[in-house]
Amino acid sequence: MSPVEIPSEQWAQVVEKTGGPAVYKKIPVPKPGPDEVLINIKYSGVCHTDLHAMMGDWPLPTKMPFVGGHEGAGVVVARGELVKDVEIGDYAGIKWLNGSCLSCCYCQQSDESLCPNPLLSGYTVDGSFQQYAIGKAAHVARIPKECSLETISPILCAGLTVYKALKESGARPGQEVAIVGAGGGLGSLAIQYAKAMGLHVIAIDGGDEKGEMCRSLGAGHYIDFSKTKNLVQDVKAATPDGFGPHAVLLLAVSEGPFQQASEYVRSRGTIVCVGLPAGAYLKAPVFDTVVRMITIKGSYVGNRQDTAEAIDFFRRGLISAPYKVVGLSQLQEVFDLMKGGKIAGRYVVDTSK
Repeated sequence: MSPVEIPSEQWAQVVEKTGGPAVYKKIPVPKPGPDEVLINIKYSGVCHTDLHAMMGDWPLPTKMPFVGGHEGAGVVVARGELVKDVEIGDYAGIKWLNGSCLSCCYCQQSDESLCPNPLLSGYTVDGSFQQYAIGKAAHVARIPKECSLETISPILCAGLTVYKALKESGARPGQEVAIVGAGGGLGSLAIQYAKAMGLHVIAIDGGDEKGEMCRSLGAGHYIDFSKTKNLVQDVKAATPDGFGPHAVLLLAVSEGPFQQASEYVRSRGTIVCVGLPAGAYLKAPVFDTVVRMITIKGSYVGNRQDTAEAIDFFRRGLISAPYKVVGLSQLQEVFDLMKGGKIAGRYVVDTSK
C-alpha cells in the first residue's frame, strides 16, 4: 500500500485547565513511537468519564493540557518499526486503556486494566477528540472491516465496560439482572448485551423517554425511580419469585443507588459497581450482607480478549448503540447536556466537522 499523506496539523478539542471548557483548535499531528500506531480518527463516542476528566472529579491527576476521548474509531495511517500485526489501512480503535507494561503480575494474567503504570486515553495521554491519535499497537481495538466506524465507536468503552461487568456478575442465562442507569450511554448497551447473553433485564432510570428506549432495547421491566413509591419493592416484584435480581449493575452517576442495591438484590446475589460518582462511598449493612451472602464488587474495563468478544457481539448484529452524531466542534455542547442529565443513549462526534 502506498504511503498515506498525513498533515502536520489537525483539529482537536483541548482542555487547557481543570473545569474546562474544551477548546476547539489546531494542534500538531503526533508521530507514532516504535510500538505505536497512528489512527486517523473518524468518529469518537463521548463518555461521562470525559466530563469527569475535564472537571477534575477524580483523585487521579490528568495531564494538562490534554485531549480527551477514548472511544475513537478510525483507520491506521502510520505505524512504528516494531509493529508487525497491524497494517496500514486497518480499522482500529482507541480505548480507555491506551497501553500497559505487559510485564507486571496483572498484565501477565490478562488484567491489563489493573497495571500499576497504565496509559489512559484522554486522561494521562491524549485521546480521541482529535483527527489523529496515537495508540499502543498491542492495545488498540481490532475492528473488522465490515463494521461501521460511526456505529461501533461507543462499543470501545461503553460496550466493553458493560460486557465486562456482566461477565463479572456471574449471572447465567435465564436469570434476572437489574441495570441502574439503564437509560444512559452505558445502560443502553448493557440492556442489549444482557439480552444477547440470555439474561432478563430490569431497567431502572428516570423519565418516560428513557423508559421507552429501555423497553425498545429489550428490557422486560422498567422502573422509574422518579415515580415509584417503593423502588425496592418494585424491583423485587419484577422477578418471577419476588426474591429480587441475581445481579445488579450500578451504572449511575449519583451516590444514592449504590447505597440501595443491597436492599433488593436477592440472597447470594452480586452487586457490580461500574459508575464512578465523584466522592461517592459504598454502604451496606454488614449483618444483611453476611447472612444473605451478598457479593459486592467493582468492575473496571475489559482486557484485550473482552474487547474482541464485545466487538464480535456487535459484528453479529446483536448490539445497536443508540446515538446521535454531532461535529467534533460541538463537544462542549454535549458536555453541557451531560451535566444537565439530558442525554438518552450516546453522543458520537464526527472529527471532520
